[in-house]
Amino acid sequence: MKAIIVGAGIAGLVAARQLGLAGWDVEVLEKSPAPRPDGYMMDFFGPGVEASERIGLYPRLAAVAYHVKAVEYVNADLRPTASLDYDQFARIAGEKVLSLLRPDMERAAFAALEDVPTGRIRVRYGAQLSGAWADDDGASVAVGSSAEALPTADLLIGADGVHSGVRANVFGLEENYLHSLGMRAAAFIVTDPGLNSRFRNRFVLTDTLDRMAGLYSLRTDQVAAFLVYRDTDGGTRERQPHGTRERLRSEFSGLGDAVDRLLELCPEHPYDDVVAQVVMPAWHRGRAVLIGDACGAVSLLAGQGGSLAIAGSALLGDLVGPVDSAAGIGPALAEFERRWRPVVEAAQAAGRRAASSFLPANRLQRVLRRWIIRATHLPGIDRLVARQIVGRIAK
Repeated sequence: MKAIIVGAGIAGLVAARQLGLAGWDVEVLEKSPAPRPDGYMMDFFGPGVEASERIGLYPRLAAVAYHVKAVEYVNADLRPTASLDYDQFARIAGEKVLSLLRPDMERAAFAALEDVPTGRIRVRYGAQLSGAWADDDGASVAVGSSAEALPTADLLIGADGVHSGVRANVFGLEENYLHSLGMRAAAFIVTDPGLNSRFRNRFVLTDTLDRMAGLYSLRTDQVAAFLVYRDTDGGTRERQPHGTRERLRSEFSGLGDAVDRLLELCPEHPYDDVVAQVVMPAWHRGRAVLIGDACGAVSLLAGQGGSLAIAGSALLGDLVGPVDSAAGIGPALAEFERRWRPVVEAAQAAGRRAASSFLPANRLQRVLRRWIIRATHLPGIDRLVARQIVGRIAK
């Protein structure tokens, strides 16, 4: 049996590994020329923990995790206005909560491909999708400007993210499924030893209206930045002719010297995209199926993207891996969606709740958030707030 996977992110690599271990031949296509070095910090808990332990990936993830002691909201002078004890949150969420940089998760998933016998999995970087099709008899894709068509495969897996090309080709236009939550998010990594030493072992978030800058120190002299701001154009990706860096400098000026320094060092083309969810009536069609953000993006604010990517891909491997004939693929995909859809929908509901209060629009909302965070230090209230943060998905 042969599968083509479009997307060498976390979901795509885990799916490739699990199918490879089951004896499938897998070709993974990734449009980026190499593994992506930039990304944001992710909280890894919930179903991804159980799945990664079961498939043997958890030790690789734990080895690259960061120890975060606290999440601090600060004013422009970097004086704390509220804080959340991270160890306490981890205990309430089930002890195993890892803070992972997205590129580190991707590298761990890539390294785990070595568990598969040589020759089963081929990863091609720089392979831009130019077409995809699937029916009940098979599936294939075309890549590159010459539209090189790959041989027909038994299964096509779209693991190519929120703006999935597989989804657009097989299921329809992006606007039918992508639902903006009214915000944009940017992320980049800079090198500054001074900033790095100031914020070690804690997340620092600006306690501001309609925009928020977050920063945290990495193991080297680097600092990772995470910026969220109101989206006033309905999700248009290129809003100004001057470029993303200039837009971010305009949006986030005046939030203090640390943020100003981050913006000064900001690369010309940082990650910047709409905060959105993908909602679809069906995730599989013929011999094609979508996984990860391509079919069920919960948004960056829900904190479950990496966890769901691993757990969903592991489940797909459990159900599709044992299939040894074309006739078994359709039922396996239907069972995958039946079992996984309720989990994704619960996470998306948690993401929408988070989005409604993530960026305070006025001073009253900001004060209310401070009170709630400060209340986490009270017995009983801490569990209530943590359940709201974790959502039903972590259960």
